[in-house]
Amino acid sequence: MTGVSSAAAEPRAARDAVPPGERGATRITDRVVAKVAAQAAREAVGELPPDAARPHARVVVRHGAARVRVHLELDYPCDVGARCGRVRHRVAERVSTLTGMKVPEVTVRVERLHPAAEYGAAEGRTR
Repeated sequence: MTGVSSAAAEPRAARDAVPPGERGATRITDRVVAKVAAQAAREAVGELPPDAARPHARVVVRHGAARVRVHLELDYPCDVGARCGRVRHRVAERVSTLTGMKVPEVTVRVERLHPAAEYGAAEGRTR
């Protein structure tokens, strides 16, 4: 008797497949979200003075939502409000797109302003 049972004929992958809702979940850590936010801030802020620190971020993730705090340094004079707005928008967009999380809050903290060399010279100021 060379009959093959229907269970043996069915591909093993099909028999052992777990429904999508029961497979588990992917967890993205706060640290990874902070790296995504910091990179987005770097993209949004543009060119910085050579002695400026790179933007960095701190994130708290709870219930699928990321609250982000970005720390950065800017050159001066500039439209600080507009640049911070661009950073907030870019960070919220990128974190949401890349992680699938809601981003209800992005706080931007300007740690330091770097005066342009020409600005100080034009005003007759010395250090």
